Amino acid sequence: MAEIDLKKEVVVRFAPSPTGVLHVGSARTALFNYLFARKNSGKMILRIEDTDKDRSKPEYEKDIKVGLAWLGIDFDEEYRQSDRGEVYKKYLEKMIDDGTAFEAEENKNGTGKIIRFKNPNTKITFEDNVRGEVTFDTTELGDFVIAKDLNSPLYHLGVVVDDHEMGITHVIRGEDGISNTPRQILIQDAIEAKRPNYAHIPLILASDKSKLSKRHSAVSVLDFRKDGYLPEALVNFLALIGWNPGDDREIFSIEELIKEFTLEKIQKGGAVFNTEKLDWFNKEYIRNLESKKVVGFVKEWMPERIKQLEGYNDEMLMKITPVILERINKWNDIGAMAEEGEYDYYFEQPQYLVDELFPNNFSRPNNDKEDKLFWTQEKRKEIIKKHIQKVVEIMQNISQEDFTAEKIKEAIWNYAGEEGRGNVLWPMRYALSGRDKSPDPFTLSEVLGKEETIERLQVVTGRLGLK
Repeated sequence: MAEIDLKKEVVVRFAPSPTGVLHVGSARTALFNYLFARKNSGKMILRIEDTDKDRSKPEYEKDIKVGLAWLGIDFDEEYRQSDRGEVYKKYLEKMIDDGTAFEAEENKNGTGKIIRFKNPNTKITFEDNVRGEVTFDTTELGDFVIAKDLNSPLYHLGVVVDDHEMGITHVIRGEDGISNTPRQILIQDAIEAKRPNYAHIPLILASDKSKLSKRHSAVSVLDFRKDGYLPEALVNFLALIGWNPGDDREIFSIEELIKEFTLEKIQKGGAVFNTEKLDWFNKEYIRNLESKKVVGFVKEWMPERIKQLEGYNDEMLMKITPVILERINKWNDIGAMAEEGEYDYYFEQPQYLVDELFPNNFSRPNNDKEDKLFWTQEKRKEIIKKHIQKVVEIMQNISQEDFTAEKIKEAIWNYAGEEGRGNVLWPMRYALSGRDKSPDPFTLSEVLGKEETIERLQVVTGRLGLK
């Protein structure tokens, strides 16, 4: 394991190619570099490797920068390879003069010149901070191409020159880059560049143990932002994919990650991207937010359709926020629940109160689950009448101050137990929400308030002819 020279400043780089959006795998690589640099009071460089002119796009570069900023990963210096053409040209000319590179005919059509590295056909051994000693026989690489011409360097040359010029001390990258290392070391030796320390981190795998890709799910960092994940949760989650502090702790602030991070604790094997685990992290972070921030997020993510309801108001939104938090893992779940009709009944009385939708027998048109709505059955009407009226009577004796879920449950629980909890509580809940599935009736009652709760119960009995 290579030791860190604390007398020399640690300099690392994150070097993405702007040929696609910022992938979570690349984001984790950036994060590990960031943690290592900050742990060792070093320097973090962002280097946009855009030498592939055909595939590099400004919109991808923007996506990368926005994604990193959202995650809280900042940089001390920033470079773009397309701005450094003269630097690479200088090294290419010197290598040709030294005989470590040469111009050759382009194989494709026999016109123009390409520049190849003159391979000394030797074995290369380097120490990897994750994988230990690694040896390659470079003979099989042949005289590989390092530039299309003097003004068009290719990946390997650009990487080596930039790492040398920028004083990179540690190259921390994905294990898929390990096969690039022998070519780059050969070029380093040719230009008399100091060899950096290497750490090739394991790939992030999908649940089927294949490399994580778009076909599995959202893999773009900004897709996770769009889905309503908190950046702190995603950072915490990514840090623990392929690294652990050596104990059972899971929740880490960025400051704690910086303090604990070491290359020695990076595992060799690939680690699975578990969306359920990410959801757990996100829920934990949401729970720890200040209540004011939580309400702000809930309001931001609540669909406009709900906000346009006649009875919508911020006071009710604050009341239902704790209920919402119990049922979501990420902010985008709020919209999905709204689409399923989960919030309408907080701001307006349920639709079952509309005559046109519920004629005479109070059943739903074309509803194949009418038997479940047992108050639509004639033989049940008198029993329901008794239960709902008793619930109203009990509630009327609860003071406004004591009208909480706990106190309401305490007051009704014995009666419900005697009569059958399903017989009492299910129609009570349905009367309050108009839905087969909703929060428990005690929570609903507290959120709606005493006056609205009793009114809805009484309206239901009235509409069913049960007064």
